[in-house]
Amino acid sequence: MIDLFGLEQQTPRTNDHKEAAALVEVLKALRAHPAVSWAERQNTGSTRIGGRFIRFGWPGCADILGQLRDGRFLAVEVKGPTGKLRPEQSVFLERINGAGGMGFMAHDLRDVFNKLGENLG
Repeated sequence: MIDLFGLEQQTPRTNDHKEAAALVEVLKALRAHPAVSWAERQNTGSTRIGGRFIRFGWPGCADILGQLRDGRFLAVEVKGPTGKLRPEQSVFLERINGAGGMGFMAHDLRDVFNKLGENLG
């Protein structure tokens, strides 16, 4: 299939609906939490457009990036109910935490409120 710009379109990748639903839930919880200043979805991955290969983000980058009201960096990797971190995702979250920010994995809004509550007193 060719788009309006004359570029060949790839077949869209199918999403894991459970992880997509978790992402929406976690993002809403972060945006509503009083300790969070802002939080936005970080698009990552890659695609081929025409003859060019384009990468978005970088390997291991968290699904959501943001900032806490106290000024610290926030990174949240969202996984479906049975999802596990890949090694590069673990390293990224460890780097954020090691630098004084807050990085964690969340499956749902309960994880967000538990992590923010335990780390912010």
